[in-house]
Amino acid sequence: MKLTETWYSERLGREVSVTRWGEMGVPFLIYPTAGGDHEEIERFLFIDTLAEYLESGLIKVYSCDSIAGRAMLAHEGTPQHRMNLMDRFFDFVGYELVPAIRSDCRSDDIRILVGGASIGAFNALASLCRFPEAFSTALCMSGTYDLERFLEAPMTEEFYRSSPIHYVPDLEGPRLDALRSCFVLLASGEGEAEDIGESWRVASVLGARGIPNRVDSWGPDWKHDWPLWRNMLHTYTPELADAGDA
Repeated sequence: MKLTETWYSERLGREVSVTRWGEMGVPFLIYPTAGGDHEEIERFLFIDTLAEYLESGLIKVYSCDSIAGRAMLAHEGTPQHRMNLMDRFFDFVGYELVPAIRSDCRSDDIRILVGGASIGAFNALASLCRFPEAFSTALCMSGTYDLERFLEAPMTEEFYRSSPIHYVPDLEGPRLDALRSCFVLLASGEGEAEDIGESWRVASVLGARGIPNRVDSWGPDWKHDWPLWRNMLHTYTPELADAGDA
């Protein structure tokens, strides 16, 4: 069963669409790549890849428009505007999308799996690090995690709050304690356009703060493209869903 809802987000100043596939199971938020929309993961066959898990009720999948990624790709407004929009996008996730998913699951405290590929992996990691009470596990596939090189301007406080590799080293208190109950799986190929060094950098940042994580290399035969991510998603979903349901 597929269901799409659209609402106007005051935080983002625009409409955002969210689609759900499946009717029961562990909620799994999967971000599109870069500036993709809420149905990108269906067009690129993630939903077909996950069909057996959706049909068995192991998971149900959600996806939303990549508002901040779209603005970054389109060079919308000034660099400061784009950094501010990124900050507000993650507030949208935590304060609008998470409650909507929990309402759909009829649970006020269910923790959500989150994943994505490329810039979607950044969004997955950033969501978990910002709201560890809402997300239990992040599947980060072929991620790009240091977006500072795309800023074209000095880093703002809003960007710092949105970038885990920058703020996690300074993190203390209850949010760090909550993050230590989470798990981040960083999977990457080592073929064309892949940079597993990005994953190892994140692992080092997380590990230094006692946040559980793992880096998996898929080797040099896999390039930065959808076939790799479909294979990763099919391989890892049962492991992560079983852990998330525990």
